[in-house]
Amino acid sequence: MKIGVLFSGGKDSTFAAWLAKKQGYEISCLISIISENPESYMFHTPSISKTRKQAEAMGLPLVVKKTSGIKEAELLDLEEAIRIAVKNHGIKGIVTGAVESVYQASRIQNICNKLGLECFNPLWQKNQIELLQDLIKERFRVIVTGVSAYPLNGSWLGREINKEFISDIKKLNEKYQINPAGEGGEFETFVLECPLFKQPLKVTGANFSGEENSWRMELELK
Repeated sequence: MKIGVLFSGGKDSTFAAWLAKKQGYEISCLISIISENPESYMFHTPSISKTRKQAEAMGLPLVVKKTSGIKEAELLDLEEAIRIAVKNHGIKGIVTGAVESVYQASRIQNICNKLGLECFNPLWQKNQIELLQDLIKERFRVIVTGVSAYPLNGSWLGREINKEFISDIKKLNEKYQINPAGEGGEFETFVLECPLFKQPLKVTGANFSGEENSWRMELELK
């Protein structure tokens, strides 16, 4: 089956794409929504424009749709992007990286139902520590590009998800209930290398902004 991947460039959507491919789905395109609202309810925003580089690394077409990021109204832009993917790339289903967010999963499912598409959520309800461990096992190189929860701060930007990261995030989960996979928006990520990429991406620079426990990083890539 030809599928489109709702793609933010972060660990969950990229890993979901990889699992879909391993299960025999044909990835026909990636679909990225670029929100003008950094606090979007639906969409990942740090370094979202760099999904173009990731699409190039995968050799896949990228459907891009901009949205003002107004709650609920942004779903109309998502639906339009999916319609474009259906028309231009013949997709019959959508893959998402949803893990726990009922808000996101239910709204994407409603769009798929409306358009007669299958909705595939390979990470749904997966143990989140296992998810991080699986990223390492599957040779994903993932870095943190945004944080938005106490006690996370700017020092976490650029950190790679590795065994040390997992150890630290476990402690924060126990003490502060930080979601280990960032499902509550505690942190955002960007994938620099994975089995889907023909070549890894290299960070050549970054622009940092934020204060206290809310920081983001816009990457420059080669």
